[in-house]
Amino acid sequence: MSEGEPAVRRRPKDRKAQIARASADAFGSQGYHAVSMEDIAARVGITPAALYRHSPSKYDLFRDAVLGLGQLLVDATAFADDRGDDEPVVTLRALTSALIDTTIANRTAGGLYRWEARYLREDDQQLLAEQIRLVNRRLQRPLAQLRPKLTSRQRWTLSAASLSLIGSITDHSNPLSASEIRAWLITMVDGVLAAELPPTRRRSAITRERLTVGPEAGMYEHVLYESVRLFYENGYRNTSMEDIASAVGIQASGLYRSFPGKADILALAYRRAADRHSSDTADALGRADDPETVLDELVDDYLGRVIESPDLPYVYYTERHNVPDADLRVLETIEGSTMDAWARLVTAVRPEMKMGAARYAVGAAFALTVDFGRLFHRDPASGSVATIRRLMEVTLLGRPAGRRR
Repeated sequence: MSEGEPAVRRRPKDRKAQIARASADAFGSQGYHAVSMEDIAARVGITPAALYRHSPSKYDLFRDAVLGLGQLLVDATAFADDRGDDEPVVTLRALTSALIDTTIANRTAGGLYRWEARYLREDDQQLLAEQIRLVNRRLQRPLAQLRPKLTSRQRWTLSAASLSLIGSITDHSNPLSASEIRAWLITMVDGVLAAELPPTRRRSAITRERLTVGPEAGMYEHVLYESVRLFYENGYRNTSMEDIASAVGIQASGLYRSFPGKADILALAYRRAADRHSSDTADALGRADDPETVLDELVDDYLGRVIESPDLPYVYYTERHNVPDADLRVLETIEGSTMDAWARLVTAVRPEMKMGAARYAVGAAFALTVDFGRLFHRDPASGSVATIRRLMEVTLLGRPAGRRR
């Protein structure tokens, strides 16, 4: 190149990988609807026009990001297909370790396939479901050898619970080193895979029923109830103030007189849930002194709330991107305080576990109720509640063989 001649800028060889990483991180941290092609281009350091040359639309980048994460789990566990059946203990540990390492490496974007995959088109959702089913089956094969008395449903429950525990680290950013996260996740997953599940027909001691709130409760309660229902069924972005007003049976103008916008309604629903959880925790701590007894009551209270309002936990996890920043900061303060109260109880029962690891156990226990939440919609009085309660108990207390009492 002669002196004074401008340098030729060449496209990096890993541009496609850069775009994939930037897309996954953007969608994972901000949610599908909040991200634009301009946002992704800025993360990569290219113009939107250059990004469009790589991908025709935001949806294509989103689909590739979600299915790409699912494929990482498939690829990480593919080795099990070539293994014999003579070392199920080794294979199962290798599988869980591979899944944990993959999730830690993709923690920022990992929540995509958990919470944002609902925005995939039907055929793409089926592809993701096939990926997750394949990973579950790979976990179940050595598990069936080690525990031949498990039914097919029980194997699916335990493998799905293991994936839920591992995936729960994408729901929060509690500080802990990668080696510590890995060690405690292995411990928790080992406990769940060894858990003795209650009989299928066993009913839970938790006797609450799903709440239905009508106009007789007053407009405020009715609006919160119908809003959460609509956010669950249609998604926050696809629910309008007019939809909420229609569900409540009033004019949209009347709704606007009481609530500035749907973001304010969402924030109120979040605040209500966080305050109730905090209050239930304080009440349980005031009723008993023994840490395990308190945890026992807290799990019952928590599941009772989920049974009463099964839509709310899912909305609570999936729509956080849409809560105004000022409200979110308050919520994070309440949530952090409540999680610490639970974590202190866990460390009292399990002295070998430090607070940082205990927070992960608490977060994993909460995630189980969301990932298995569809069971509450089907039949909250069935043995499914007892099963989820058992899985939470194992996750928090680390006692697969059963409860103390």
